[in-house]
Amino acid sequence: MNTTINKPITKEQAIDYEDKYGAHNYHPLPVVLSKGKGVYVWDVDDKKYFDFLSAYSAVNQGHSHPKIIAALKEQAERLALTSRAFYNDKLGPYEKFATEYFGFDKLLPMNTGAEAVETAIKLARKWAYEKKAIPENEANIIVAKGNFHGRTTTIISFSNDPEAREHFGPYTPGFSKIPYNDLDALEETMKNTPNTIAFLVEPIQGEAGVFVPDEGYLKGAKAICEKYGALFIADEVQTGIARTGKLLAVDHENVKPDILILGKAMSGGVYPVSAVLANDDIMLSIKPGQHGSTFGGNPIAANVAIAALSVIKNEKLADNAEKMGKIFREEMQKVVDNSKFVKKVRGKGLLNAVLINDTEESETAWNICLKLAENGLLAKPTHGNIIRFAPPLVINEEQMREAIDIIKKSIAEYEQKNI
Repeated sequence: MNTTINKPITKEQAIDYEDKYGAHNYHPLPVVLSKGKGVYVWDVDDKKYFDFLSAYSAVNQGHSHPKIIAALKEQAERLALTSRAFYNDKLGPYEKFATEYFGFDKLLPMNTGAEAVETAIKLARKWAYEKKAIPENEANIIVAKGNFHGRTTTIISFSNDPEAREHFGPYTPGFSKIPYNDLDALEETMKNTPNTIAFLVEPIQGEAGVFVPDEGYLKGAKAICEKYGALFIADEVQTGIARTGKLLAVDHENVKPDILILGKAMSGGVYPVSAVLANDDIMLSIKPGQHGSTFGGNPIAANVAIAALSVIKNEKLADNAEKMGKIFREEMQKVVDNSKFVKKVRGKGLLNAVLINDTEESETAWNICLKLAENGLLAKPTHGNIIRFAPPLVINEEQMREAIDIIKKSIAEYEQKNI
């Protein structure tokens, strides 16, 4: 059998192989990447790009950060996996480090963001049945319309995205959907829906197009949860780990979630690491045998996560995200003010989006992203007419302004051909 491992591959071969041998569950830009360093990636033809997607905010610390890579190599050469049938010498120190880092009693380690969301749902239900005496199988969780928490069967059951839901039923019950950024709807539903145990929410809806709620929304939501004895669950898989200019997006309003969900940048993008954090009164509802993961909490994940979180703190990446994000939005507003195609810019820190003046069904945003790639910057549309811009948090001002020039140039070139 021929093998392609470590053999050069052309752009056309890579795309053809994925099309022939892979499931067609993604629609990538026609760029084939082979190397990354800091804020840059290179394709198989050695063309250099600014990465303004950061693997959906997994690579906050930049590609191939030397301290994170060193932690990965060091542990991989020593001990990779034990399963949780035994203790290992890395998990406990990681749990101590992360709980002190985020200010919770306990951490439950998993691998992916969707797994962590599922874990939080199970944890909330277990707590409610055992601590609140909710009738069996009657627990209800409120979620926000427009949410994106993953693509497992349970999660797509409370999505309102037709592509995520269609022909994947029957759907899991136990969820109420309300409009995002609507405290009146939250209180009304909390008051009138029996056995509601929690509100699960993204502090900023990323996949929905970087929908930033009104100031006071998160604080108000937490207060409503406290009023009705429900848990406030923050899904910070994309918004957490310094992406929005604070360590957590909820920190902008000094809100402490009852359950915190993290993933993506927990490892700087070099290894699947996710986590659910809560205090003892909630977390200890789960007993041995009631939840787990063969790979969750493995030694490599633990070592890598400590290194990745240390980089965030030591390099002050939240502060940098705040500063660079302001520059980005200020400059993009100038584009909005003078463009017929770009109608709005919004975001926090380095999680930003530009809204294109066209319908969701149009290809305008996609075609602008093709033009961006041609000029050396990678971004991706979401919801058809929105382009998300989220570079690694290590980007400096010189790099940011160079990237902004590419964005301005690309939009101008597209407009010249399409007006």
